[in-house]
Amino acid sequence: MRSAAINQRIGEGVEASDDGLWTRHLRLLALTVAAILIVFWRDGLAMLDAWWNVSTYNHCLLIGPIIFWLVQQRREELVKIAPAIWTPGLFWMGLAAAGWLLGEAAGVSFAKHLGLLMMLQGAVITLLGRRIMRGLVFPLFYSFFLVPFGEEFVPLLQTITAKMSMVFLGWANIPAFIDGVFISTPTGYFEVAEACSGVKFLIAMIAYGALVSNICFQSWRRRTAFMMAALAVPIIANGIRAFGTIYIAHHTTTDFATGFDHIFYGWFFFAFVLALVMIIGWPFFDRKIDEPMIDGDAIAQGRTTVSKLAPSHTMIVMAAMIAAPVLWTAALAAQSAPVPDKIALPKVEGWERVDYRPQFDWQPRFDGANHQLLGRYRHASSGSEVDLAIAVYDRQEDGREIVGYGQGAFDPGTDWSWSRDLKAPESGKAIQITAPGPVTRDVQSFYRIGDILTGSGSAVKLETLKSKLLGGNQQAVAILISAEKVDEAGPAAAMEDFRKALGPLDKLADEMAGLR
Repeated sequence: MRSAAINQRIGEGVEASDDGLWTRHLRLLALTVAAILIVFWRDGLAMLDAWWNVSTYNHCLLIGPIIFWLVQQRREELVKIAPAIWTPGLFWMGLAAAGWLLGEAAGVSFAKHLGLLMMLQGAVITLLGRRIMRGLVFPLFYSFFLVPFGEEFVPLLQTITAKMSMVFLGWANIPAFIDGVFISTPTGYFEVAEACSGVKFLIAMIAYGALVSNICFQSWRRRTAFMMAALAVPIIANGIRAFGTIYIAHHTTTDFATGFDHIFYGWFFFAFVLALVMIIGWPFFDRKIDEPMIDGDAIAQGRTTVSKLAPSHTMIVMAAMIAAPVLWTAALAAQSAPVPDKIALPKVEGWERVDYRPQFDWQPRFDGANHQLLGRYRHASSGSEVDLAIAVYDRQEDGREIVGYGQGAFDPGTDWSWSRDLKAPESGKAIQITAPGPVTRDVQSFYRIGDILTGSGSAVKLETLKSKLLGGNQQAVAILISAEKVDEAGPAAAMEDFRKALGPLDKLADEMAGLR
């Protein structure tokens, strides 16, 4: 009778939760996961490379083992639930495939990595079913922390840390002057560098806070409050860290303060902050230590949806979703987008070419560009000097994006540091960067792609996306006008005169790309 009842349930689409059924669904899942990882292996390797080689993302190496542990926590309850095909999960896979396609077209690694992860999530949801998804909802969505993200917030966090330091220095009666992310005191000149932005600890703390919120709390109000603390405390702590370094330097020496910062703050301070957040939250924990993370019986008794697709048909649909974005981008990538074999810096009326001899070596970074030019011009009458840099791409692809973190005017791998944003020129972007000395340089950036001239990275990404999805000119050109600060007036006036003398920048860019 029991066997007959089980067969009847299977025939109705409500599958029994025996070992054989789990084995079959897990095999289908393993096959799908393997196919996704094989097709998108480049993105998978790029994520692994970021986890291992970029210190901001080193914590991601722990996320995988944590997810495995979270699943093991729920295992005894999960086996009470019958896995089943759930076709609405295909919508999640379709969304993921579309997201990957958009990321590939626009050259946004974050979107591609997110799309890859969501495809894996979609495979779990589709092949194990709605009720299993309910049991695994936190591990599934905790996996979002596997996606490398956060370096985009470095300039903002640098600015916040610098301004907080100034407040604390005022309270401590230490005279200080701030210029962007650089702080001057009677003792010395301090930079709130990228490494001092606190982004590494902040991202890791958010992941840690989410884990603690799920394990130790049941109340959503308490979870929200704890997450707010996990977000705010590291930012405040990092401001205290930066202030502490300057304060110690003011009363001792800069070398002593730097060494103290690396040893004390690097090994103790943030461990103390981590413990402090836990101590604050401890009295409010409302989940018992031995309490199950999910109720398998309650989930098993919940409403289920009968799939209208057989497992074999579901696998075919999933295979099509996985292959479609790759085939589409491959077809568009085959389109020819030639650029001239050789280009040269333009002649500029009223300005003459001179040897490029900067106070501190500077060269913009454009990985994979077909052509890169850099030269210096001197005004015939005033003697003002301005640098012009041009980069030309026949097309953009992974590792060859014209805009992105580390690309353009400021290369974080050099001794140059972002100082602040400046007032943007028409159709452009302007920043100030600083090198040891200090040597200050203003840089105006203009990008030409399709029919637009812009300084916005987002606009470049959107236009790149449009041309790659719908076809069109793939060429992209960057024009950078830059000058060093040699007096109090700054180089703004000279750069403006030079930009006017260059003529229409969109015309110049098109000539460099071979479109005119």
